[in-house]
Amino acid sequence: MTGAVDTPDPEVVRALRALANPVRLQLLSWLREPDRHFSREEAIADPDEVGVCVTHIRAKAGLAQSTVSAYLAELERAGLVRSTRVGKWTHYKRDEERISALVSTLGQTL
Repeated sequence: MTGAVDTPDPEVVRALRALANPVRLQLLSWLREPDRHFSREEAIADPDEVGVCVTHIRAKAGLAQSTVSAYLAELERAGLVRSTRVGKWTHYKRDEERISALVSTLGQTL
C-alpha cells in the first residue's frame, strides 16, 4: 500500500484528545442536561443561557477546583464548551454547534 496519508484535521485531533479523558467526557455529558445534573436553586444565573457554575461542577465531580478548571479549559480549547463570566464566577456550557460539526466530520471521515 503506497501513497500519501491524509493529515488529520488538528481541531478534530484536539477534540478527540479532550474526549479521551473519562472525567472530561463525564463533564461534557453532565452539561448536556444541566437541569438533570445540577440544582437550579443554587444557580446564580440561568444554566440554559450561560451554563453551569464551575463551583457546582466541582462539587458534583468531587475533585479539586484546579483540576476541574483544567479539565474544562481543555474542553474549551477543543471547542466543545464555552465559558462565560458572571461576576467572579465562571460558567460553562456545551457548544452544541461545534459538537454537531465534530460528529458530522467524524461520520464523514471514519
